[in-house]
Amino acid sequence: MIGERIKRARNAVGLSMRAAGELAGLSAMAISKIERGLVTPASQTLIRLARALDTPLEYFFRPETADLSGIEYRKRAALGAKQLKRIEADVLEQVERYLELQALFPQPPVKEFAIPDGLPEEVDDLAQIELIALRIRKAWRLGERTIQNVIDVLEENGVLVLTTAHAGGGRFDGMAAQADGFPVIVVGTDWPGDRQRFTLAHELGHLVMEGRLAAGLNTESACHRFAGAFLAPKPAVVSEFGVHRKRIEPRELYNLKHEYGLSMWAWIYRARDVNIISNKVHDILIKTFSSRGWRKKEPGDPYPSESPKMFEQLVVRAHAEDMISTSKAAELMRTPVDALRDKLSMEGLNAPADQ
Repeated sequence: MIGERIKRARNAVGLSMRAAGELAGLSAMAISKIERGLVTPASQTLIRLARALDTPLEYFFRPETADLSGIEYRKRAALGAKQLKRIEADVLEQVERYLELQALFPQPPVKEFAIPDGLPEEVDDLAQIELIALRIRKAWRLGERTIQNVIDVLEENGVLVLTTAHAGGGRFDGMAAQADGFPVIVVGTDWPGDRQRFTLAHELGHLVMEGRLAAGLNTESACHRFAGAFLAPKPAVVSEFGVHRKRIEPRELYNLKHEYGLSMWAWIYRARDVNIISNKVHDILIKTFSSRGWRKKEPGDPYPSESPKMFEQLVVRAHAEDMISTSKAAELMRTPVDALRDKLSMEGLNAPADQ
């Protein structure tokens, strides 16, 4: 058990046995024997390994509680085996902490993910996806305007959203998996918010439309359409652009990006998807973006990134209800005890001005 956890921690930081051994003052052979369970490390050895692997000592003794299944990576397959191991080890460690925390509560603190009733059993036209996205939004009481925080919405509806800093040199485009019966979606910690939001909505599309697409429909295209329709539903798109347009200014797209958290590029496709612009106008806009280098980096300020909040909220709640000690809360949040105490007491935040 300890050996497997040391291996996971080493993979999570991307170190070879030799590199980890050098940092911990051990040989690569010693690391190998520990990881294979042939040698039980002494307490001092574990302390040195925890420091070398930037891992809390308690992690090595955490019971095995999680397993990822159905792992799928979005779009790009350029990640090497070492990078994949690093991402998966990081995700699994986060999942285990979440499950350990969730098990403290007598009743599940987060509702189970469920696909709303009333969706068509078979989708044979991409245009049907517009209605599916509207029904999901209605079931989740999102209205027809912008979603302020997509991560919050997914967490509230039973999807575990995680972020990872291991972006694989820019080649990581998101991951989806199942853990202990609930869906997991992983995005980059420092991605622009519009990229995070589109990936999250795309993976939600996979969950919602699994088994519904007719033969001949491309799954990725369908999930792209769902992502756009979920983030900017048809009624909102028509309201913003009007019924028909022969031209759209880039500044319009920029303003809409920052209102809805959907990229300028995706807004071009949304305008075409709902027949506001023709294929010709769509192609002109795409060529303009390509010629100006905006496909890789859109102009202006990026849309702010989002981050999960559910885990910290549950830790704070468990601590307040005396389910866990301060040290255990700090371990779960992977933060020093003093830093957690400051967070809980709101130390360092500006006091409100005197009235």
